[in-house]
Amino acid sequence: MQTRIPNCSLAVCAALMFGLTTGLASAQQGASMPGMDMSSASDAGASGSTSAFKAADQKMMQQMQAPSYTGDADKDFVTHMIPHHQGAIDMAEVELKYGKDPEMKKLARSIVKAQKEEIALMRQWQAKHGSK
Repeated sequence: MQTRIPNCSLAVCAALMFGLTTGLASAQQGASMPGMDMSSASDAGASGSTSAFKAADQKMMQQMQAPSYTGDADKDFVTHMIPHHQGAIDMAEVELKYGKDPEMKKLARSIVKAQKEEIALMRQWQAKHGSK
């Protein structure tokens, strides 16, 4: 069975699939995602974009851990996907600020647009279904 996520850019879909295949259990336990060094021990001499990416990563992971699970798959999905999508927006905004490649900047703009639309849809769903 193939699942298509509407309005999902290739980069965001790949990140989402990576997160799904590595599991959310580590995020619940407060561990960082594999391959994402969230420590600031090596920040000395880091570029502005590195610091900004790390801050966006930390914010997303913290916000994804904050809500407790309810047992309602739909509500839990939306509650945890909103900060995930906001993290994609935050990272795309870092690209827009520091990036040089026109193709990547174009991708970042499309990510911001698509993720904002999807967050709005999820917030509408939450309001309709008594969440948040």
